[in-house]
Amino acid sequence: KHIVFLSGDEEYRSEEALPMLAKILAFRHGFKCTVLFSINPTNGTIDPLIQNNIPGMEALNSADLCVMLLRFRELPDAQMKHFVDYLNRGKPIIALRTSTHAFAYDQNKQSAYARFDWRNKEWPGGFGQQVLGETWVNHHGNHGKESTRGVVNDEFRSHPILRGATDIWGPTDVYGVVHLPKDAQVLVWGEVLSGMNSTDRPVAGQKNDPMMPLVWLRDYTGEKGKTSQIVTTTIGAAVDLESVGLRRLIVNACYWAVGRERKIPVNANVDYVGEYKPNWFGFGKFKPGLKPEDLELKQ
Repeated sequence: KHIVFLSGDEEYRSEEALPMLAKILAFRHGFKCTVLFSINPTNGTIDPLIQNNIPGMEALNSADLCVMLLRFRELPDAQMKHFVDYLNRGKPIIALRTSTHAFAYDQNKQSAYARFDWRNKEWPGGFGQQVLGETWVNHHGNHGKESTRGVVNDEFRSHPILRGATDIWGPTDVYGVVHLPKDAQVLVWGEVLSGMNSTDRPVAGQKNDPMMPLVWLRDYTGEKGKTSQIVTTTIGAAVDLESVGLRRLIVNACYWAVGRERKIPVNANVDYVGEYKPNWFGFGKFKPGLKPEDLELKQ
C-alpha cells in the first residue's frame, strides 16, 4: 500500500515529523511511502514559508492513503487538482494538527478550489469543516503553557486504532472544536493540563468540562458520490510525536485506513528509524537549506 505524506506548515515542524513517520511505516511495516514538502523554487530546498508550491502532488494518483499536516497552503490549481481528484475517488485521509485549516486562498480567489479555504462561507469552513469535521476555531488550551493529555473514550476503547495506543501526551495545546458533526466518532478526548509536563494536573473548571475532541473518525462523501474514511487529530506537532502512544495511534490508523485493521499488531513497533530530535514548535524554527534528498528518504 502506498502512503503519500503532505508536509507544509510554518509552526509545528511537519517537515521533521512526517519523514520520521514515513520511515517507521516503510522500514518497520512495509508500506511504500512518499513524502512531499513545501519547496522553495529558487533553490530546491524545503521551506515551509513557501505556501504555494508542493511539487510531486501527482504521487497522489497512485496513493492508497494520504497523511497530511498542512497549514494555510494556496497551491496552484495544477497541483491542487491531484489532491481534489484523490478525495473525489473516495480515498482515505489522516489529517494532523493544523490540517483543519490546511488551505487559505488569499491571492487567487478565483481558483476553482477557493472553496477549500478555511474561512469559506459558501462551503462553510472549507476543507477543514466540510471534510475533516472542523476548521480553525481557537486555542482552547493556553498556547505554550498548557499541554495536552489524550483521554481514550470508553465507548471506543476496543477500536483497532487504539490498540496499544496508551499514554498519549503532547506539549502543544488542545484546539477548540465546536462544529463536529454528529456522525463523528471521538476516539480520544483532549484534556488540558496545567503545565508543560506530562505529569502536570488537569486544569480545573470549564476547560475540561466537557473535554474537546482530540482524535475522531468520520466519513466524507465527495461530489462524485464516493465516500472517504477520515481520521483527524488536532495533536501532531513534531514534538508531540515523541509520544510512543501517539505514534502508535497514527501507525494503527494507517493500517485501518487501507483496510488492514486485522493486521494491526498488539503493540505496533514505532521505534524511530535513525535519529529523531525535533525542533520545538514555533515560527521560524525550521532547519533551512535541506533538500528532500538530504533526508535519505526511500520510497
